Amino acid sequence: MIRTAALDALPVREAVPALLSALDDHGTAVLCAPPGTGKTTLVPLVLAGLVGGGPRRRVVVAEPRRIAARAAARRMAWLLGEQVGGAVGFTVRGKRVVGPDTVVEVVTTGVLLQRLQRDQELTGVDVVILDECHERHLDADTVAAFLLDVRETLRPELRLVAASATTDSAGWARVLGGAPVVEAAGVSYPVETVWAPPARPVRPPHGMRVDPAQLTHVASVVRRALAERAGDVLCFLPGVGEIARVAGQLGGVDAEVLQIHGRAPAAAQDAALSVADHRRVILSTAVAESSLTVPGVRVVVDSGLAREPRVDHARGLGALATVRASRAAGRQRAGRAGREAPGAVYRCWAEAEDGRLAAFPAPEIRVADLAQFALQAACWGDPDATGLALLDPPPAGAMAAAREVLVAVGAVDPAGGVTARGRRMARLGLHPRLARALLDGSAALGARRAAEVVALISEEPPREYGDDLAGAWRRARAGGDGYAARWRTEARRLERAVAPAGRTAETGAGAAPRTPLGCGTAAGDQPPDPRTSNAGGADSSARPAFEERGPGRSHDLSASPAFEARGSGRSSGSAAPDDGAAGLIAALAFPERVAKARGESAFLMANGTAAELGDGSRLRSAPWLAVAVADRPPHSASARVRLAAVLDEDTARVAAGHLLTDGEEVRWEDGDLVARAAERLGAIELAVRPLRSPDPALVRAALLDGLRSEGLGLLRWSPDAVTLRSRLGFLHRTLGGAWPDVADDRALVERADEWLEPELSRARRRADLGRIDAGQALNRLLPWATGEAGRLDELAPERLEVPSGSRIRLDYSAEHGRPVLAVKLQELFGLAETPRVAGVPVVVHLLSPAGRPAAVTSDLASFWQGGYRAVRAELRGRYPKHPWPEDPATAEPTRHTNARLRR
Repeated sequence: MIRTAALDALPVREAVPALLSALDDHGTAVLCAPPGTGKTTLVPLVLAGLVGGGPRRRVVVAEPRRIAARAAARRMAWLLGEQVGGAVGFTVRGKRVVGPDTVVEVVTTGVLLQRLQRDQELTGVDVVILDECHERHLDADTVAAFLLDVRETLRPELRLVAASATTDSAGWARVLGGAPVVEAAGVSYPVETVWAPPARPVRPPHGMRVDPAQLTHVASVVRRALAERAGDVLCFLPGVGEIARVAGQLGGVDAEVLQIHGRAPAAAQDAALSVADHRRVILSTAVAESSLTVPGVRVVVDSGLAREPRVDHARGLGALATVRASRAAGRQRAGRAGREAPGAVYRCWAEAEDGRLAAFPAPEIRVADLAQFALQAACWGDPDATGLALLDPPPAGAMAAAREVLVAVGAVDPAGGVTARGRRMARLGLHPRLARALLDGSAALGARRAAEVVALISEEPPREYGDDLAGAWRRARAGGDGYAARWRTEARRLERAVAPAGRTAETGAGAAPRTPLGCGTAAGDQPPDPRTSNAGGADSSARPAFEERGPGRSHDLSASPAFEARGSGRSSGSAAPDDGAAGLIAALAFPERVAKARGESAFLMANGTAAELGDGSRLRSAPWLAVAVADRPPHSASARVRLAAVLDEDTARVAAGHLLTDGEEVRWEDGDLVARAAERLGAIELAVRPLRSPDPALVRAALLDGLRSEGLGLLRWSPDAVTLRSRLGFLHRTLGGAWPDVADDRALVERADEWLEPELSRARRRADLGRIDAGQALNRLLPWATGEAGRLDELAPERLEVPSGSRIRLDYSAEHGRPVLAVKLQELFGLAETPRVAGVPVVVHLLSPAGRPAAVTSDLASFWQGGYRAVRAELRGRYPKHPWPEDPATAEPTRHTNARLRR
């Protein structure tokens, strides 16, 4: 029996006529309705004709999360007085509940993506509702773009609704071709804000890590809220691990502690989403911000943390990172306390910090790994995604990086077109890296073993499983915990998807098969995660790309010791088969992170990054590792290995064969030229032998690198050469023109052809550079062609004759750029004007008879008239044997004492 009273109580019913009118007129609409108004439950039933008396239509509702899809289907079925699987059904990864009479099907966006790739027309579907669009998940944006493409080219009668609690209505209306915006009012009560920052500073989140002190503080705020307020408490935390830790610290509270997250058992989720007659504390991820309605909540405790997608450079995959939640998320969370009555929100940060938070979460397409998105776009026929109607275009750099990954795994050709292998990979519902490992690993190990290891890597096992991938594999096989149960389900799915018997008859190589709504294969309709899933395209019979070719060689997986485990199923008790199989799969997924030992627990990965194992790891003595998960702590030079498997060199060569190089290496290293023939796997040195006759061009280039890194001091610089360089530098600064710039080492190195030849090409090592006369070489840069070179001694003389007859060396190296004449004061008697060089007055350092500085001037005439008297008064008593005339301008210049002058 239809629950009419419950349907009539939903506020969104007031907006339904406007929504129906918008769809009749435009075929698209944007529905803005606060949480709890019924947009997810009443609207699909009305559009399907199940309530309200409208025509019967097939409706698909796309939710961003599996838990929300199941909850929405159950709620709609309850409103109709039915069980799920009747008029309302759902499809999520691992479970599908639909029947012959199903007209409303709730799916994850990942499931809908795969269906669109198989059946671009969505045969039999009349309306698609994209729920929670404001969350801006990449799958949702992609689905919307694909559906708009379908409307424009194949099915203009297909109706689209973008629905969310709070969204960029103008943006979505623009993307949907000028769609009308329909707003529904909600019922909300006032919510008091209580600021509850930690008493002591806590470390900000890094990667997936949250300071334990922050979680302890959140637990204490929950206890405070229970003591100060009535009603159920809804606490927002960033992830499953944090929920478990806080739950462990709430032992003994006078309330039932429940958990809501995607990995929670269905029974626990149902209990949290049902009305209870006792007090509860519900610990939830962001899924409860808008996707779910939790009855009985009067208090919200907000940790202020969220998980957003980022490129996980530790694994080369898309992942979630812990960040400060945006102000928009904070408003959504706080609103949960005022759904049914006045409430309160306890915010675990200071009020002063609130204004510094981001206004909205970043759209996933801007920050996430785009390899799966790029594969979807390639399967759709738009490799660059330039023809897709997206709210935000994908960043060019991220798309280029994604293209590199797809080309490397054979999913697309260099031009970006999808290959038959790429279509098969897309159907697996895995990141392309893991899809490559599954396909190629199955050829060597059998589908079952390959699928089990890939399932382990795709959802990283709990930390208590350890850092040994093979050990975690054995523990998952024997385990009875929730992770092991999910792992077994995913492993079976992947095995069916990749095994020959699992291929459907309708899929041919390169074809684009069509599957009616609800008729997709189990593998195709079960993406791994609605936040990061990606699938699509047809299966293919293309040859697995497990032959990786390096220069002049090819490697086959059958050459690897791990190949001996093929088809053996579970290990018969020996660890070696598991180690080899786990290592092979991890290396196939992340070839750039195969690592060779270079000391106790220290490794070098093929990508050039150092890596270290934790204390007590059984992997510490392994000669090679295949690193599946690693992270780099702040300010650390080495990555920490979180999950890896023992590897052998042969398998490393196979899995990372495209990184193999074998050739001459001539480079400047540790202060000298090194010439050798080296075989490398990326940055890993495999074999080396000295080169007796290296290529002269490579030698010359390496010597230039040495001059760049260590400077021109490697050459022989006599005092005359140093002086010549200073003189040329002065002329370049003063006159410019043809006089060369010789001050900058790097600029001179780049002009090596002009002044260091032929000596440079004859050099073979550092010692040979030290034999090159830098002064003789610099002479080659003089402007000989114009004749100016002959004026060098005229324009910038090395020495200057002073009135005493002495020839004094000029110093052109002064920082101020003017030549310096350092001369005894008595030798300049009678000189009225300051000497000039190239028209520039020199700086005169006047010295005492003992050669010590007495005065500095650039204007001798002024010095004789003023400054000289003070110098004379100070020095005449100290040097009485030297002349100190009262009028130096008319005195005789001399180098000698008074006695010598009288002879």
